[in-house]
Amino acid sequence: MYDEAMLYDRIQRDLPLHPRPYRQLAGELGLCEHDLLSLLARDLGTGRISRIGAVFAPNVIGVSSLGALAVEPAQLDRVAACVSTCSAISHNYARRGHRHNLWFVAGARDRDALDAVFADIAARTGLTPLDLPMEREYHIDLGFSLRDSGSRQPRRATRTPGPVQPDADDWRLIAALESGLPLAPQPFHALALRTRIPLDRILERLAHWCESGVIRRLGVVLHHGRFGYQHNAMCVWDVPDSRVDAFGIRLSRMPGVTLCYRRTRSAPDWPYNLFAMVHARDAQASREALARINEQVGLSQLPGAVLVGTRCYKQRNTRYAPQQEPS
Repeated sequence: MYDEAMLYDRIQRDLPLHPRPYRQLAGELGLCEHDLLSLLARDLGTGRISRIGAVFAPNVIGVSSLGALAVEPAQLDRVAACVSTCSAISHNYARRGHRHNLWFVAGARDRDALDAVFADIAARTGLTPLDLPMEREYHIDLGFSLRDSGSRQPRRATRTPGPVQPDADDWRLIAALESGLPLAPQPFHALALRTRIPLDRILERLAHWCESGVIRRLGVVLHHGRFGYQHNAMCVWDVPDSRVDAFGIRLSRMPGVTLCYRRTRSAPDWPYNLFAMVHARDAQASREALARINEQVGLSQLPGAVLVGTRCYKQRNTRYAPQQEPS
């Protein structure tokens, strides 16, 4: 028998850069390679796993932004379906708690392409979206712990590299990673065949990106709702600019906070600049986590809002690679 929580806590990150990574992982976990591949194939098939691949640091190989629309409730499903058809959209959620009730994440190769995405959404929906680019990350995507309720993987120091300029080989590799590694005994060999890049160069490039922080983590990406974390809330505060980093750093260390960052305000519709995502198994646990956050971080006296997720329309990784291979 295997401990599922221990297994998934281990394989969300640090996939061995080895010709047989699943065999190496299986040995660490007391399994054989075939059994591990079978477990992963099962959970990919049922949707518990989104993919196996890389999570890139935001705004390093491309750009992304959080957007929102204020939609009449009767039109919410229709507008959400329209937004979800856009290939640049990775996440699309309905949230209650504010008149802006449809929230999405868009990614693109550069800011001009991202501006075109927002313009396209405005044209498709007839609504003007908020565009809230990230200004600073405090904690983003270091894994989702299943053994420590509502928490994340043990905290690690993270590098935040500046933007990089991928070449044509890099873009082919990024596009292949965004699609996910194959569930095969030698997935990096398959990646080499797909991208026409020699295996040793792929392993060297991945090692460099992981070490430098371009890749935030390499491993299994979970659909956390399928593991019992059914409740999520986007918590926001209007913090004076001179104090927001201090609050953000403290907030990022709180149990229950799975994402934390500073974003651009959009006056007068959106005065908030500090964001945190709280994931919990139920609404009561979420409220308790938020109460601890407000008390211990000192946010209770600041203007804020809690936007509870009510429906997920789309959820996948943010994609930056162009549809066509660059010349």
